[in-house]
Amino acid sequence: MPPSLRAKITAVGTYVPPKLLTNADLERLVDTSDEWILTRTGISERHRVEPGMATSDMAAAAARDCLARRGLGPEAVEAILVATVTPDMLFPSTACLVQHKLGVPNCWGFDVLAACSGFLYALATGASLIAAGTHRRVLVIGADTMTSIIDYTDRATCVLFGDGAGAVLLEPSPVEEDLGLLDYIHQIEGFGGPSLYMPAGGSLHPASADTVARREHFVHQDGKAVFKYAVLKMFEICEAILKRNGVTAKDLDCFIPHQANLRIIQSTGERLGLDPKRTLVNINKFGNTTAATIPLGMHDAQEQGLLHPNALVLLAAVGAGYTCGAQLLRWAV
Repeated sequence: MPPSLRAKITAVGTYVPPKLLTNADLERLVDTSDEWILTRTGISERHRVEPGMATSDMAAAAARDCLARRGLGPEAVEAILVATVTPDMLFPSTACLVQHKLGVPNCWGFDVLAACSGFLYALATGASLIAAGTHRRVLVIGADTMTSIIDYTDRATCVLFGDGAGAVLLEPSPVEEDLGLLDYIHQIEGFGGPSLYMPAGGSLHPASADTVARREHFVHQDGKAVFKYAVLKMFEICEAILKRNGVTAKDLDCFIPHQANLRIIQSTGERLGLDPKRTLVNINKFGNTTAATIPLGMHDAQEQGLLHPNALVLLAAVGAGYTCGAQLLRWAV
């Protein structure tokens, strides 16, 4: 039996810490330059938490903003899904911490760990709860404190990442309205694990004096391998979902890609034949905030007028794992 409900996004909320880490700041930390960073990544600045602020704090702030924009209190939420690779701790889950900070009664939730694709995976999961008819309001949050796992002596990675959080509220929409999440394609390809990972801190290499000394609790990346895969896969998965739904790039009102590298975004748009004016780019002011990039992009796309009722929107991401995903949705608000 085909589903009678879809999940539509009814509000978007965000939070970024006020402290900035600019390219000029990084010039004083490592052997790099503003020109080098801008040319290779498109990043000018990124946000960084103050000591004592955790991922759950940013996630809760974004969730509060989201609910306030919808005009609802925390009691309306039935489930909380948090996409993150930087939880406050391995357990309890960040979702539990966010639930407590928001004061949401009678709710459940969990974390989704899929790196830069995490928000898309959490969004599809939350949408399935709505489509099943078992939930009426689900909070989906992408939040990462990437600066907590970045080695600021490694110029290849320290220029890329920043901190931030974004949240959306999912609610039901009858299929005949043709709103909400229309389709998604997600994939994982584990051969890419060694190209982007944090070596220690898990069950294979528990924290020890040796792992700390070897700086294994920071992000390690093979930049060339990740870039090559992302350029190829971002295009392939976007092309696949457009073809499957019988639409072309010219039909899209807005493309919100994961913000990892400006060259990846531009390459994808060019190969798809997208109008650059319909592609959301905010990597210059946030850097790569991992699971937060797409909801932060949604907020900026609203501010720029790219999102409006009935807009056809393409979302896409590639992340560590490798993970990747593309989603097609019809904007509701």
